[in-house]
Amino acid sequence: MPTRKQMDKLAAAAALGRNVPPGRPSEPADEIPPEYWQAARNDAAADHATACSGPLIQMQRLADIQRYLLRVACRRCGRIVEIQMADAVRLAGPQALWKDVGRRLLDETCTQRSGRLEEDGCLPSFE
Repeated sequence: MPTRKQMDKLAAAAALGRNVPPGRPSEPADEIPPEYWQAARNDAAADHATACSGPLIQMQRLADIQRYLLRVACRRCGRIVEIQMADAVRLAGPQALWKDVGRRLLDETCTQRSGRLEEDGCLPSFE
């Protein structure tokens, strides 16, 4: 970070037009070909279709999840809790929703307690 004196010196030089770095052009030199835009649209549609094709992991039952390790993070305090699938099934049963199990894991060890019901507890982010 420049000092106040250095900033004043740069401002004076800019006012006189000396030692000023050239500005960026406001428009690109070349036009972007329409094939580029078509490819970008096609990729975005493909990404959206694959992202929306399967159910969200937090809405799946533990028996349906194929991962070995489950992770839930708190958006409020930044804490991350990981649990192995076998332990989660042992804890809550194979028919339990991962959303409920993850929320319970975070709430049992929550460190952000304010005393207000609306603000207490963690905000889970399922991974």
